[in-house]
Amino acid sequence: MPKTEPAPQTVADRIADILAERIVSGELAPDAPLRQDHIAHEFGSSHVPVREAFQRLQAQGLAVSEPRRGMRVAPLDERSMREVVEIRAALEALALRHAARRLTPSQIERIEDAVVAGDQAQSFAEWEAANRSFHRELVAACRMPRLLAMLAELQLANSRFAFAATRSAGWQPRSNQDHRQILDALRRGAVDQAIALLGRHILTLERAGGLTEAPGR
Repeated sequence: MPKTEPAPQTVADRIADILAERIVSGELAPDAPLRQDHIAHEFGSSHVPVREAFQRLQAQGLAVSEPRRGMRVAPLDERSMREVVEIRAALEALALRHAARRLTPSQIERIEDAVVAGDQAQSFAEWEAANRSFHRELVAACRMPRLLAMLAELQLANSRFAFAATRSAGWQPRSNQDHRQILDALRRGAVDQAIALLGRHILTLERAGGLTEAPGR
């Protein structure tokens, strides 16, 4: 079967991706207004792709529309964090179960590269990029595009909680021990163990009981 090429990125996609990263990193704070005119001017676009970008941000849980207040950055709250973490733990375990039997040596190598990048990170932004890469590569072989799209959005929300926690508590270089244990289990063919480790790893965020512990996942 011929490989399907990804659809080219639209203007709305580009605007949504850039705004999402600003929201996740905290550059755009919770409850900050998202002004259609200003954003259209910044990106040199009409209002149509900006509205489309807003719809995508709302679907991702990163923006909310409020009567008389307009579009704003979504608030951060512990209940939302717990919901995101529990859903993500269940869905990522499902994706790994389907992906594990299809992992090739080159895919294992990409997972390893993400672990090494996390170990070598000199800032939280670098560590978080490596963390996202690890989780993305871990399940990429599942061949379930809808599931992967859902996981990408959940990971984005998870990253936002982690950035918020780091701004409050600071960041120090951390071990990727959980990631390496998951990878080692996959290399041994211990799929059930890898899935159990992954679920425990993700749920650590919820068990911590608050945003202050978010980067420890």
